[in-house]
Amino acid sequence: MKKSLLFVVSLLLVAAMVLAACGPKTEVPPKEDPKVEDPVVDEPPKEDPVVEEPTGLVCEEPIKIGLISDLAGPLQSYGDWMVRSFMLGMEYATGAAGSVGKKYVFAEAAENTFKLDDCEIIVYVRDDSSNPELTTTVANELIDVQKVDFLVGTVSSGAVAVLQGLAEAAKVPLIVAPAAANDITGISFNPYTFRVSRNNYQDAMNECVALTQQYNKFIQLAADYAFGHGSAAAFRDACTQLGGEFIADDIFAPATTTDFTPYMEQIAASEAEAYILSWAGAGFISLVQAAADQGVTATKELGTTFIDNLMMPVFYSNAIGTTAGIVYHYSVPENPINQYLVDQIKERYESVPDLFDADGMNAAIMVIETLKKTEAKVDPEALLAAMEGIEFEGPKGKIYIRPEDHVAIQDMYILKLENLTDPAALFYTYVDTTRPEPPCLLPEAMKDRCGELPWGSLTGN
Repeated sequence: MKKSLLFVVSLLLVAAMVLAACGPKTEVPPKEDPKVEDPVVDEPPKEDPVVEEPTGLVCEEPIKIGLISDLAGPLQSYGDWMVRSFMLGMEYATGAAGSVGKKYVFAEAAENTFKLDDCEIIVYVRDDSSNPELTTTVANELIDVQKVDFLVGTVSSGAVAVLQGLAEAAKVPLIVAPAAANDITGISFNPYTFRVSRNNYQDAMNECVALTQQYNKFIQLAADYAFGHGSAAAFRDACTQLGGEFIADDIFAPATTTDFTPYMEQIAASEAEAYILSWAGAGFISLVQAAADQGVTATKELGTTFIDNLMMPVFYSNAIGTTAGIVYHYSVPENPINQYLVDQIKERYESVPDLFDADGMNAAIMVIETLKKTEAKVDPEALLAAMEGIEFEGPKGKIYIRPEDHVAIQDMYILKLENLTDPAALFYTYVDTTRPEPPCLLPEAMKDRCGELPWGSLTGN
């Protein structure tokens, strides 16, 4: 009985287990992690990409300069100084040497490229040998073929007269250096002609300050071309205004003269206390020899401006102690630009700056300062407007281009000659600085352009 009951109970338990296994399953949802929200981050608004504007000057085309100088003719030494100092001026004003490196040699390269900000500036150098016909040829090539934006040059005043007309016809500004004839910014003036060199009248005003303190009666000999005639007229005018007297007509000799005997005979026979000479380039040695042979050096004082370092020992050998004017001597101006010029010429050319090195550097600086004013625009109207009245610092200090006649107002110097043997051409002691402001010498038809400036006639009045 007990076994039967146990059996029945076992069957019921098995049946229950089978029924439970066969019944529907109850799904238990999986346990989920609590939801974590990503933090909300405010994104900055999208901006257009920043385009950097170029800084400084930008040129779509290279700016081109045509530099004309005497590099194989009678005034080659002057031309060499001009070219080397122009390149140094470009380097100083742009901040880096040109493409040819630190020393420019014309025989090795006819052009030199500089950079000013994003502007490329190409300097094309041409030799005119102070020959007006060659000046015409090279200027036309620079204007018509190279399409220059500026012309700079040249040494001979006669060659500059040709260059002026070509520049005006092509509407290309011309910066004159170192030619000094009054006519360039006088009767031959045109709106495209500027100068950084002084003119004869400034020479005379500077020199006559010294001369008329020592002598009363003068006679003068000058070269028979534009430079000589302009210089003679300017000396007569300036010295007369300061109380001097010219006791004879001015004497003119061809620039090619080699025998000065007849001219020195006239000077020796005069009652002048001092003789004034206006001569450039060749002929100095013959002139000095004739003056000695005819007794001029024994009876009359030489009254003229000091000249270049090379010719001073030849021309002034009997004039130690003389006080006279000079355009520029490297030992006088005390400013950073002149020091740069001195240091670089000593280092690169194993020399010292000479009479016209300041003019060359000033011409380059004037070009760069003009481009800065126009923001590299080179249309003629923009250039002329920028160049008239421009002021800039150069080796001689501040240069001011008068808007009325484009004369360059600048410092000039009076020195005393102490020796002619110093190996570094330290021949002088300093006496004074002048800043001559000559009259406006434009032709009478353009007199109104002179404005408030005194108008000069070069008549001694």
